[in-house]
Amino acid sequence: MIKYLSFPGLGIEPFHIDRIAFSVLGRDVAWYGILITFGMILAVLTAIRLAKKEGISSDDITDFAFIVILAGVAGARAYYVIFTWKEFGYLVTDGSFLHNLGRTLYNCVAVWEGGLAIYGGVLAGLLTGFLFGRKKKIPFLKLFDILAAVVLIGQVIGRWGNFVNIEAYGAETTLPWRMGILTYGPALMDNGNLALTKEIYVHPTFLYESLWNLCGLLIVHLGLYPRKKFDGEIFCFYLMWYGFGRMLIESLRTDSLMLGNLRVSQGVGFISLILGIILMTALAKKARSGNGGEYKPVYEGADGTDEKQSEPSEESAGESPAKEEAPAREEVPTEEKTELSPEEDGAEPENGKEGD
Repeated sequence: MIKYLSFPGLGIEPFHIDRIAFSVLGRDVAWYGILITFGMILAVLTAIRLAKKEGISSDDITDFAFIVILAGVAGARAYYVIFTWKEFGYLVTDGSFLHNLGRTLYNCVAVWEGGLAIYGGVLAGLLTGFLFGRKKKIPFLKLFDILAAVVLIGQVIGRWGNFVNIEAYGAETTLPWRMGILTYGPALMDNGNLALTKEIYVHPTFLYESLWNLCGLLIVHLGLYPRKKFDGEIFCFYLMWYGFGRMLIESLRTDSLMLGNLRVSQGVGFISLILGIILMTALAKKARSGNGGEYKPVYEGADGTDEKQSEPSEESAGESPAKEEAPAREEVPTEEKTELSPEEDGAEPENGKEGD
């Protein structure tokens, strides 16, 4: 079967996108993988730039990026397998013990066969960030802020992989921006064309989430991060922003991971929203306490450009109180010297200064 996409309300006629971009040595390279990889590269480059702002060395953030990407992919796959093992038979039980164990472990790591869940990747990334921060003596909230700022990049780009794969879409709708999914079956019509066997028009939820994350990305990088008031602020905003958006968008989807009658991602989104509000309130209160009820700028001196530290040097460029008193001290020996008797006339002037 071949699937075509269309956006009739926007004047876009049916078109087809092959999920395979090209092949190398007999191995197919999917557009989904290319988009995910591109998002990772862009995220790492952005993380290096933010690390400099946070006072973290580029070597440390590069090491962290390598570890967190591996952990994130493993976590995303594990999360997906846990909630779909029964549906897709990831837990193999039809052979010997070694056969079952081997096939089950293979299913747990076979990301090339599809099946990743972003929440699993985020949870694994946060755990990795906490452990890495402890080992490297880096405040983990700084790492969490960097993670939150760059994971949005991957989410904005990665959702277009779902578009290519024609997945992660919502329920049927008649809205002007609806997305048409046209399925052509193997049966041939008289004119030699494939027969249209199914046609539905649905919510393009992949697009909703990509645009929602893009808005969050712009808010973070153009508004919040340059004026960050305390460590953990960006992370808390991410929890609230993504949690709220995912909670709403997930209600439209038809392929949600389920736990009984509960949409897992919708429940996790709600928890993220509440947790973000609680943490934001607690961290903001802690940041204000001890500073007269005001925030202390986070980035002063982080990159060697502390404006407050430069103030003493600017004052020293003018006349200091010590310099103003100097002429008065120099006049005293001169006056005393005129009153000295001829017998004391051979005394050194320097000794007279020290005596003052």
